[in-house]
Amino acid sequence: MANIIRMPKLSDTMTDGTVAVWHKKVGDKVKSGELLAEIETDKATMEFESYEDGVLLHIGVEKGKSAPVDSVLAILGKEGEDISALLAGGDAPAPAAAPVVAAPKETVAAAQPAPVAAPVAVSAPVMPSGNGRVKASPLAKKIAEDKGIDIALVAGSGDGGRIVKRDIETFTPAAKSGAAPVFFAAAPGVESYTEESVSQMRKTIARRLAESKFSAPHFYLTMEIDMDGAIAARAGINANGDVKISFNDMVIKACAMALRKHPKINASWRGDTIRYNQHIHIGVAVAVDEGLLVPVVRFADSKGFAQIGSEVKVFAEKAKTKKLQPSDWEGNTFTISNLGMFGIEEFTAIINPPDACILAVGAIKQTPVIKGGNVVAGNVMKVTLSCDHRVVDGASGAAFLQDVKRYLENPVSMLV
Repeated sequence: MANIIRMPKLSDTMTDGTVAVWHKKVGDKVKSGELLAEIETDKATMEFESYEDGVLLHIGVEKGKSAPVDSVLAILGKEGEDISALLAGGDAPAPAAAPVVAAPKETVAAAQPAPVAAPVAVSAPVMPSGNGRVKASPLAKKIAEDKGIDIALVAGSGDGGRIVKRDIETFTPAAKSGAAPVFFAAAPGVESYTEESVSQMRKTIARRLAESKFSAPHFYLTMEIDMDGAIAARAGINANGDVKISFNDMVIKACAMALRKHPKINASWRGDTIRYNQHIHIGVAVAVDEGLLVPVVRFADSKGFAQIGSEVKVFAEKAKTKKLQPSDWEGNTFTISNLGMFGIEEFTAIINPPDACILAVGAIKQTPVIKGGNVVAGNVMKVTLSCDHRVVDGASGAAFLQDVKRYLENPVSMLV
């Protein structure tokens, strides 16, 4: 009997899914556990495996199209089976089991539309296969990644043009340089533009941040922090060679320890109640091509600089390659957004629901300061705390920032 395969809910915030790739076509036989499709969510692109045997009788969502969670993704059944009742919305059997979702897919080389017009003719590299994936063996992909080779530029000598180990090993820079750079330019006096579909990630970012901005009454508190002590402490720690930490790692630890003392900051608005979290899970904003992801350092107050730094590095890499799992981005109780590495001295951030606060961290800037009655060169970092006024009052936010400042100006205090 034919069964409906429905669009799965692959993350806590997912409302729609976009089919990035179909690995089967109507009429193909499908085995349980076999890769059926790849679905783009608001967080990542996930591989979707069939949970039963059968023949793919119907595709409900074409490649590149979006559909709501629980809508008809596909229908599996016996060859030649009549599915007209299912398509007409008749009685449909309940799914036999929850769908199996594999780990997020490997990075796929895909052509991105350029935000300008009239391309100059160029020689094109080897492109992905018709289903959107570069056809290559897992070993070939691993070797290419290790060597820093863009696998989309490699010609495949395997069956059907599949890239195999020997293709990567024999690939030379000369072959790569055969492709001319792509230049785009609008003709003088001609108006032009391009448009591209909004990704599920960007849709979710827009929806959640709009809800946050227009439902939570934001107010902002800015403070300057003397980073001379943090600079000296970081240099001393990194000088050993075994551990390398960043200023962001120190900020995360300082916030985690300050949250211990200020539970009103580690809270969220729940309508009829305010939740004061006794655990401290800090979300760390990570920029990716399509927007922003916020993986979570759990129990951050109980972790040292090195462990925090190690986790953040892993999260950043997983975010950029769309390999984050739902468990990586769920459960934040406070969020940090750091643009200091981009030279931004000061900014305000929109609160990341369900948190009551988010800390915006700017760059460390050398500037004249007064110490001991003398003007000397100092290193100052500005931080801005965005607060939900339904939960946090100005005095509570200010007291929290004072402790963050105290910890960063005296980093030894974070080691006890």
